[in-house]
Amino acid sequence: MSFTTDYLAQTRQILDLLDTVAVDRLVDRLVATRRLGGRIFFLGVGGSAANAAHAVNDFRKLCNFEAYAPTDNVAELTARTNDEGWETVFVSWLRTSRLSGRDMIFVLSVGGGDLARNISPNLVRAVQYAREVRATIVGIVGRDGGFTASMADACVIVPTVDTQTITPHAESFQSLLWHLLVSHPALKAAATKWESAAAA
Repeated sequence: MSFTTDYLAQTRQILDLLDTVAVDRLVDRLVATRRLGGRIFFLGVGGSAANAAHAVNDFRKLCNFEAYAPTDNVAELTARTNDEGWETVFVSWLRTSRLSGRDMIFVLSVGGGDLARNISPNLVRAVQYAREVRATIVGIVGRDGGFTASMADACVIVPTVDTQTITPHAESFQSLLWHLLVSHPALKAAATKWESAAAA
């Protein structure tokens, strides 16, 4: 079997294994946050940071959420990293934004954070801080979900079907799943361009 055939077969397998109940729990939490007038803070590093930027656009434009990603402000991100350290960069940002119990942090991550192995400690610290202020914690993560899954109010774990392709599948399914969320009738508030053009 070629790599292409195998990779796409894995993708189909992951689709079949996804926990749709977990996705619906995520929808419910998002609906509740919007009803309260809460904000969403998307947190991710590496490829997941790029996904966070895209998700901010979609949730703002299509679902009428006030949404942000700390990684979009490279000046503040690098200043905080330089002056305070990588581990606390998200916590400092969230404190300045006055994260509260009405708000939500939405973690996009391959592993979900692991302090013991020093993997994404900034996500772990952010989740801990969100729990302190009673903000809602949700995530789309890979592997076993790490610290995020253990603390989240709602979390979708992208199943691992091959240990050699954990990262590409996890980051790909982040995109697939947030697009599902912004298309969900319980959340979608504005039409997407091509669909509205076709209808006209």
